[in-house]
Amino acid sequence: MLRHLFVLAVFSLCGILPSGAQAPEDPAPRAPLESPPPPPEALGDEYSPTHLPLLEHADPAMTLGEARGAVRLAPDHAVNRLTLARALYRIGDLDAAMEECRVAIKLQPDDATAHVQLGTILIAKQDWRAAASVLHEAVRLDPSLAEAHYSLGSVHYSLGHPQAAVQSYRQALTLQPYFPDARYRLALLLKLSKQESEAAQLMEEAALGGVPQAQFFLGNAYKSGQGVEKNLGKAVFWWAKASEYGYQPAADLLAKLRRQALSPEQPDRKRREAQDAFLAYRRQLWVEFHEYSPTDDGDTVGTRLLKDHRTDVAVPTLLKEGYSLSEVAQVELERLYETGWNSVLPPHDKKILTCFELTAADGFVPAKRTLARIYGKGIGLPPDLAKAKTMLKGLPKHEANALLAEFGAREQR
Repeated sequence: MLRHLFVLAVFSLCGILPSGAQAPEDPAPRAPLESPPPPPEALGDEYSPTHLPLLEHADPAMTLGEARGAVRLAPDHAVNRLTLARALYRIGDLDAAMEECRVAIKLQPDDATAHVQLGTILIAKQDWRAAASVLHEAVRLDPSLAEAHYSLGSVHYSLGHPQAAVQSYRQALTLQPYFPDARYRLALLLKLSKQESEAAQLMEEAALGGVPQAQFFLGNAYKSGQGVEKNLGKAVFWWAKASEYGYQPAADLLAKLRRQALSPEQPDRKRREAQDAFLAYRRQLWVEFHEYSPTDDGDTVGTRLLKDHRTDVAVPTLLKEGYSLSEVAQVELERLYETGWNSVLPPHDKKILTCFELTAADGFVPAKRTLARIYGKGIGLPPDLAKAKTMLKGLPKHEANALLAEFGAREQR
């Protein structure tokens, strides 16, 4: 099972899944490698050598047309063939891309980058043995190509040679120490071989390097205490980081933890545990702005940044605090949603509205109250009394009646 999941992760770098493979759904919050979901599909050319010339147009058809034109004018230039191969790869024509790479290699047999690009295409076609042969040749021609060793790591594992894969990833890191993705893949393999301590260290380095899957797994490790000291507050921190990058499994775990913190049906111990984790996360946010310090647990760094007109970070920080159940941040976000903020933020910002909607769905009463006003009064949206009344469920009766009266007064004017 673990090997299958690792292969899915490799395939995802090329934006493909093996025939008939299904991505796991709704992953449980476990430690790294116990039940990892496949990473999100990579951008189409993540594996493509970055040193190849880029064309001006982002439109794939336009890019392909320009590459064809360059080959027509100079068919014996290997670099033109490789540029065309890359354009074909981006539109999914792997067979044609492969042929252009082979032509480039015939024109310039000692070009290691051409072999790397051909190896990339063979990986996308799941031709592991051919990819291994081509990438080994790339490494022979130029042993300093970190990306060749990195791709070989994936190929070795897919061929059932995990130790060779470990060596390839280590070599990639020796050549290019700042290579977060290689650290992440190496951490996965070390985890499989029960080398918990080094795996956790590499996973944290990859997480610090911005790999959202590593951030997600590191959060899981802190939740379970596997390879690191158990700390649910740090788990929230890393899940939040992964969520910021759009990694949905992390957002799902944060939503689950919010429901645990807010549900009256949860045992008091579990509810307090979740609440304390979000509080610890909000305290951790202050560390990023060491020039500030909180006066009490109700103070938020986002509101302080707002008062100091820190336009680049105030609203994003308030949103982080809103998602982590800060009522103080909620009040500021509600005001910003209605009025905007000078020329920095227009009224009725969609990111703020999304924060209200998601936390209200998890049971956050201040968000439900805010949404009831937004729906009932039509603030930035068409009025919708039915939605407003839905949000009022669970609010104290006197608050619900006061808000209903406010909506009714608006209808009578």
